[in-house]
Amino acid sequence: MMKAAHRDTLSAGYTGAEETEEERAGGGPTLEQLEHELKHEQKKHFWTMVVRNTLFFLSVVSAAVVILVVFLFPVVQLEGTSMSPTLQNGDVIVSVSGTKIVSGDIIAFYHNNTIFVKRVVAVGGDTVNIDSDGVVYVNDVPLDEPYLEEKAKGSCDVALPYQVPIDQYFVLGDHRSASIDSRHAAVGCVGTDMVLGRVACRIWPLGRIDMF
Repeated sequence: MMKAAHRDTLSAGYTGAEETEEERAGGGPTLEQLEHELKHEQKKHFWTMVVRNTLFFLSVVSAAVVILVVFLFPVVQLEGTSMSPTLQNGDVIVSVSGTKIVSGDIIAFYHNNTIFVKRVVAVGGDTVNIDSDGVVYVNDVPLDEPYLEEKAKGSCDVALPYQVPIDQYFVLGDHRSASIDSRHAAVGCVGTDMVLGRVACRIWPLGRIDMF
């Protein structure tokens, strides 16, 4: 009897172990479920990497745009009418840094922590004179200035004729009667180290986009 009881106990214990394993097998994930979960995790990882790489790319592009705008292609919005009719109050222009500047170019430059936009009429070594009718002479040759609506000597407190120092520019606004520029000792000539860039185009307003 003892042995029989012992065998019954073993048999019962064995049967219980089989049922527990079957229950565990029946309640756990199938192979298809594991493969599906693996694919899901792989897809999640893929899209996480895509988002990270995209954000990194956009941050690099944004930084590059900032560098270009600040250092190579400064964008300036005009205030005032000293460059009318060529440029108007509120116009947004793009300038290009590091380019050669010649007579006739429009430049943006710093003066007393303020950005000015004027036209170069003479460069270093040139001699400038302006007669009572507002005709500008450079090296005794009158300038052809089709961009002007009217000529005026305007307010001028520098001694004329005036020789432009080397590495400097004599600048005038296109609205001669209203512009404060190199005709005034308070502004004077513009040194090369003051130049922000040569004005290349107007990008606003959209109806007046233009190249210079």
